[in-house]
Amino acid sequence: MESKDTFKIAIIGTGWIAEKMAITVRGMQGVESYAIASRHLSKAQAFAEKYEFTRAYGSYEEMLDDEQVQLVYIATPHSFHYEHARLCIMKGKPVLCEKAFTATAPQAEKLLSLAKEKNVFITEAIWTRYMPLSKTINEVIASGVIGVPSMLSANLGYPVGWKERMTQPELAGGALLDLGVYCINFASMVFGADIKQILSVCTKTSTGMDAEESITFLFNDGKIAVLHCSMYAKTDRQGIISGDQGHLIVENINNPQRISVVTGDYEVVARYDCPPQL
Repeated sequence: MESKDTFKIAIIGTGWIAEKMAITVRGMQGVESYAIASRHLSKAQAFAEKYEFTRAYGSYEEMLDDEQVQLVYIATPHSFHYEHARLCIMKGKPVLCEKAFTATAPQAEKLLSLAKEKNVFITEAIWTRYMPLSKTINEVIASGVIGVPSMLSANLGYPVGWKERMTQPELAGGALLDLGVYCINFASMVFGADIKQILSVCTKTSTGMDAEESITFLFNDGKIAVLHCSMYAKTDRQGIISGDQGHLIVENINNPQRISVVTGDYEVVARYDCPPQL
């Protein structure tokens, strides 16, 4: 039931990722599916009717002028994230921006600087960081059961190279921004971001987009992360964190479903499963 105390969420964009967010919001308590905006009013109206949004706008600017909007989720392609996030910040609206946060590092730096200047909240909607098993991973490592972790590997690949958004430079396509960000996120959640050196190789599509990648992070404390992503291969999506007394196996790094704790003699001594999701 809606009330004046509900937190009103708005969405920019009406694609499939916006639909996933709309379904999630609809299943939450204390929040309202308030506004949806598209460059085409008819699309916004159809989306609002399907997912029970209160308002539909045919202009992003008009929606952001709505004083009732309390948080904006950006669900447009990567190439538009900077433009749309900047618009939200300038309008004073807190931002939850779908991954990849921006198409380039300089764009990300500009957004963070602007948000700080305007005192407006902004963050990346990379959902893995907010899942219960992500916390469990760090708790298991902290328990010392695998000893001192020094190495990890992670991969993510789906045969999605046929999709236009993956191959078009103007849409900031490529495997890295769509899939590789999950591998990088996995590494940073476990080992942090104090990176000394990055090594990377990739194959490219006929349009110049990265199709498959191998990335190695060398951290200043000596740890190593080896990452792979692909828009062609269907990989096992595993993450493995290795210490001097055992290792963790994380099934599905972009939506962890199970963590297995393996001792130094390769015996599984514990498993943690993902709780029910919305």
